[in-house]
Amino acid sequence: MADAALNAIPRQENRFLKALSSPLTVIGLVLVTIHLFLAFFAPFIAPYSISAIFTDGLTPPEPEHWLGTDQIGRDYLSRLMSGGRVALLVSASGVIIAIFAGTVLGMVAGYVGGWLDDAIMRLTDALMSLPELLLIAILVLTFGKDLWALTIIVAIVYTPGVIRVVRAKTLTIAALDYVRAAELRGEAVWFILGREIAPNLAGLLAVELAIRISAAVLKISALSFLGLGISQPTPDWGLMVQEAMSVVFTDPWFLVLPAIALSSLIIGINFTVDGLARAYGVSTLETG
Repeated sequence: MADAALNAIPRQENRFLKALSSPLTVIGLVLVTIHLFLAFFAPFIAPYSISAIFTDGLTPPEPEHWLGTDQIGRDYLSRLMSGGRVALLVSASGVIIAIFAGTVLGMVAGYVGGWLDDAIMRLTDALMSLPELLLIAILVLTFGKDLWALTIIVAIVYTPGVIRVVRAKTLTIAALDYVRAAELRGEAVWFILGREIAPNLAGLLAVELAIRISAAVLKISALSFLGLGISQPTPDWGLMVQEAMSVVFTDPWFLVLPAIALSSLIIGINFTVDGLARAYGVSTLETG
């Protein structure tokens, strides 16, 4: 029965090809690929070091510095290319931890039930009762804002949503015949969770991963804008937008360019999410 349940899931290659049938999904994947490429290789392809100072202050675009220099005199193009590295690293790492922890706890809550379900869901409800940005700000003030602290904070914030979504899906799957058959065979709880239920969560979790990373990138950038996230001299789009507010009327490109970079990443992830959701047959309403 376990093999039958696994074989019932469409092949991953077919799902991916189905997702690629949508032009918006292709656009999303291209945008995400560009940002991932820059996140990995910006230090090697950027024209200058992100911390090198070339002028006494803000300068307009010129042949040596295509986008000019910022208020401190650093090459703006180089910093713009590296502006998404930390936000993507923190968001992706934190969300992966949240997906893993939330999946385990959600499956246990949905399948085992009883007092475990009550305890897990009451803690989940308590964390979800606070607005995400407020909760992140409180945790940042408590634990600090170095990379590891921000990663753990992202994981804490997004785990409750994953728990709720996975629990709801687990309750549906647990009522299916092949799960009942495994119970009648006397299979252990962890075997049923790992072989009968977890594979059927793959599509939902793929969509959850993309949605949560998109939201986390935006939240990390918002925190940097508010002065609670990534700080100088590390380049970050949210921080660059905040710094550009003082010169928005005289040098608007210093605000527009990081805003476009951040928006293109969010749009790319969202287009990719839509394609994944259709390919896996998952409604975005099922996700958190």
